[in-house]
Amino acid sequence: MLTESFIVSVQDTGNPKAGTAHKDIGIHIYEYQPLSAIRATFRKSITKPNCLAASSSHIFAAQADKAVVHVYNRERGNLETIVPLPEKVTSLTLIGHYDGPGILAMGTAGGRVLLWELCTGRLISTPQSHLEATTCLAIDPSFNFLLTGSADASVYVWCITTLLSFSTPSTHDPNRPSPHSPLRALSNHRAAITALVIGHSSNSVNVAISASQDNTCLVWDYHAGILLHTFILPYTPLCLALDPADRAFYVGYDNGSTQLINFYKHLLPSHQIYDPDFRSTPTQLMSEDRWSLPLDLASAVLCLEISYDGTALLSGHENGKIHTWDIPRGRYATQLADISACVTNLRMLPPKGFAVLDSPRLKTLNVVKPRYESSVIGNNLSSIGKGLSETYTITAQFSHAIPLPSATHDPMISFDHALTHTSLPSNVLDEGLAQLVIFSSTTKDPSSISAQHEDSNAEIPRIATLEAQLRHARATSLAHAEHAVALSDELSRAQGAERRKRRMKRLGRIKRMDLEEERRKRAMATVDREQQEAMDGEKRVVGKAKLSSSTEELTNSD
Repeated sequence: MLTESFIVSVQDTGNPKAGTAHKDIGIHIYEYQPLSAIRATFRKSITKPNCLAASSSHIFAAQADKAVVHVYNRERGNLETIVPLPEKVTSLTLIGHYDGPGILAMGTAGGRVLLWELCTGRLISTPQSHLEATTCLAIDPSFNFLLTGSADASVYVWCITTLLSFSTPSTHDPNRPSPHSPLRALSNHRAAITALVIGHSSNSVNVAISASQDNTCLVWDYHAGILLHTFILPYTPLCLALDPADRAFYVGYDNGSTQLINFYKHLLPSHQIYDPDFRSTPTQLMSEDRWSLPLDLASAVLCLEISYDGTALLSGHENGKIHTWDIPRGRYATQLADISACVTNLRMLPPKGFAVLDSPRLKTLNVVKPRYESSVIGNNLSSIGKGLSETYTITAQFSHAIPLPSATHDPMISFDHALTHTSLPSNVLDEGLAQLVIFSSTTKDPSSISAQHEDSNAEIPRIATLEAQLRHARATSLAHAEHAVALSDELSRAQGAERRKRRMKRLGRIKRMDLEEERRKRAMATVDREQQEAMDGEKRVVGKAKLSSSTEELTNSD
């Protein structure tokens, strides 16, 4: 059975209307279907719009009017850590797959962008690009581009791979752009940007949509920086949501209503969104096409999300209500929940229950807090994250058992085998010892190499032939399965014989070295004994000479 859930965050947890059980709760995890109910709660969090992000293991919440981010561990159900930052965070989003390790992108009140690598602790900061606070962020599905909207009415496009690069800008070429500068600016709005969404396509014709307080929504080709179309809205938009198939987008207004903007309805067949002849002609939307709430429930829409199947629209409102809208019928459906606090963020989670899931190989158990460079002084944040630190390490866990590689010479499979082995694979040790022997033999007597390794090299062509035949048998139909098994057994026997032969040769070399060492010790002992005997003989001769001279002196004195 499929289970679909969403995360809700609020801004004013101290609402007197909230009961004792819900007091001080800032984040809720709701099950949307099959049964609507609260599944988890997290305390001590107050977030503004666009300040919530979630992965399969953690929830990240930028605190309102504070330069801190709360990190909640979903598996343990508690506040894992509080991360202080150089500036107040006004928006954030997660770069990477939902189940894997990622990067947290944050927009600051000073107009900068911060990238925090969750598994390494590396923090990258851009120079101040926006003139005012960064109000919203959006990530390209390919994880190559980041879009930032600001209260200064501009939208910037950034290259994520360039921002994460360890290279530093050249000081010798002033005309070369900095790697921490935006690729292009989209500046057709005349008021603050309130929302940004990007299409679900990974190709070069994907679109982005921006909403502004100037009562317009603009559709962009952000790869080329081209304005495709302008929609003039009847009210001020506060949030956006995009259809799963990119057929339409939804707008949440400050008066509590929502509106569906269908590309195929508002744009005639000849009026295509990519047609350059109609880019300068805006589309005026009528207020009668809006979906309105009952008068007693009307309140500003601060966040929107769409269900996985695209049939329901969820909206979070300023009065603490969460409503659902029936998209096929185009009308208000029902009230889903009442949190009694200003709902600022809704995040729909991927559904659970699919039979096959291609999960990433790594997962984050605990985040690594950002580490700041010692050279950063005061507000000089542009130097954060430049260059490779000497202590750059990755902390993560394999999410599932990695299958051992087969007997092939694929370098990636060999690397995986060496990475997952308990110590060092035998083939790595054999190759290292063989190279060491060859090097030692080359330095001693280069002419003896072919004679020493003639027997070992004789088996190499046969093993290579068996491996080629085995690869061919595996690539053909299942009719060759028995032949492939026989070849695999024969290859295993040949490789085992080769390993035994190399092992015996190593043992023989070690034994010969021991014998040579023993002979050397015996020779040294013989030399020492002969030297000692010679010294003793010299001492006896000197003693006899001294005795004879003393005898002669006594005779002469008499």
